Amino acid sequence: MVDSRVEKLAKLCVHYSVDVKPKEKVLIRGYGELIGFSELAFPLINEIFKECLLSDAYPIIMQKLDVAYTFFKHAQEHQLEFVSPFEKLRAESMDVQITVLCQPNPKELANIDPAKIKMYAASRRELVEILRKRRGEGKLRGTILPYPIAAQAQEASMSLAEYEDFVYRSCLVDKENPIAEWKKIHKQQEEICEFLNQVSEIRMIGEDTYLTFNVKGRKWINCDGKHNMPDGEVYTAPLENSAEGTIRFTFPGIRVGKEVEDIKLTFKDGKVVKASAVKGNDILQETLKIEGADRIGEAAIGTNYDITRFTKNMLFDEKMGGTIHIALGLSYPQSGGLNKSAIHWDILKDMKKDAEIYADGKLFYKNGKFLI
Repeated sequence: MVDSRVEKLAKLCVHYSVDVKPKEKVLIRGYGELIGFSELAFPLINEIFKECLLSDAYPIIMQKLDVAYTFFKHAQEHQLEFVSPFEKLRAESMDVQITVLCQPNPKELANIDPAKIKMYAASRRELVEILRKRRGEGKLRGTILPYPIAAQAQEASMSLAEYEDFVYRSCLVDKENPIAEWKKIHKQQEEICEFLNQVSEIRMIGEDTYLTFNVKGRKWINCDGKHNMPDGEVYTAPLENSAEGTIRFTFPGIRVGKEVEDIKLTFKDGKVVKASAVKGNDILQETLKIEGADRIGEAAIGTNYDITRFTKNMLFDEKMGGTIHIALGLSYPQSGGLNKSAIHWDILKDMKKDAEIYADGKLFYKNGKFLI
């Protein structure tokens, strides 16, 4: 028998997050981070498939065996750079894309040469641009949601039962009417966005951090469960040449299953001019060589206070109330960002102690809480 919370999460996804319409082509895929399909996510994928059928849509399940390690271990340069025409066709023709994250081995690529992963990521730039453009034009809707399994529970230092409770609570499917709850969050966050849409300069101050950037003319996006589940953040794209100063991230950056610890970045004229990490510095330096990855594509504030701990899964961690995150690389067109890159790497900083954020010189956020 399917867990009732799985059924509620599927309904929330299909009828709220992407709001599937009759006759729409809906791609459903169960993915790890880069390549691979995990049959462990079948219960949720099956429920989503059913809800799409009941919505009179055309659901298509993308099945891809978990071959990431084999691929990166043995692929030659031309194979790393090859992009299947079927993937391009998918990117150009789907109306809705639903991705169920389920990673049986988060450390699978820990010993793979970062240069190989960089080459593969760079080869996806055309696909990323197609998807980015179609989303910006309103021709493609998409969402990412989790299915809890033992491996991810272990990464988060929880039992599977604890992790399941954590996942479903963060998605609000433990509530009687999850859709109504997310609509309430939309209203609360809209007030924050309306305030921030009127300002030009943001200044973030915290541990080893003094970072400013300009957001004039850019839009703050209300993340209310439409594109990610769980959700809970407000974000924008700083003007590409405006970031100045230094930020030190207090949580590890997670890149293809590897932890990059104690990242410190210094910006000048919007570009990273100095970068270091105590652990995984080689990964950081290789990533910054990817075109566009040395600029900020997103600056965000987490608002989901039901996410109370770091889990090494950015789908949850970047939403954590009392944190901020900066994404290196691709900016989203919804916010007006222009930076293009094959990657979008979110890195997280705790703001619950001795931390402030100012908008045009006005303090509006202090020690993990909004003052507006």
